[in-house]
Parts: sequence; structure tokens; C-alpha cells
Amino acid sequence: MLPDPETPICSAKGCRAAAVWVLAWNNPKLHTPERRKTWLSCEEHREHLSQFLGVRGFLKDVVRFEEWEAPEGA
Repeated sequence: MLPDPETPICSAKGCRAAAVWVLAWNNPKLHTPERRKTWLSCEEHREHLSQFLGVRGFLKDVVRFEEWEAPEGA
């Protein structure tokens, strides 16, 4: 079943599941230290996307979607 068009979806390639997690990340070569980019994730892809960002040293935080508050100026 596809999510409602207003429902944020997982950022994993080809996935159309509803997002449950926000993965906040930052590439220090491109972004200021306080900048947070975000990927959204379903339950199934959270670990994979977290590992992808984590091994590069980009992952800053993983928060449940309903608890996410974007930082000022993000």
C-alpha cells in the first residue's frame, strides 16, 4: 500500500514506504558545522542508511520522524 501523497517517504532508492525516522547528517567538507541535511527512513532501511552515513563520518543524529525539529536556519 502506498502512503498518502502528503506522507513523507523513505529516502532509500526505490523505497516508497512511509518515513519513520529522520537521519540528520553533515558533510564537513561541504557544510558548516551546524548545518544539518536530512534523509528520511522507514524501519527497514534505517540501519542501512545510518551505516552508509556513519562510515563516512557524516551521521549526526537519528530521531523518530514525529519528534524531529529542524534546527534554525536549516
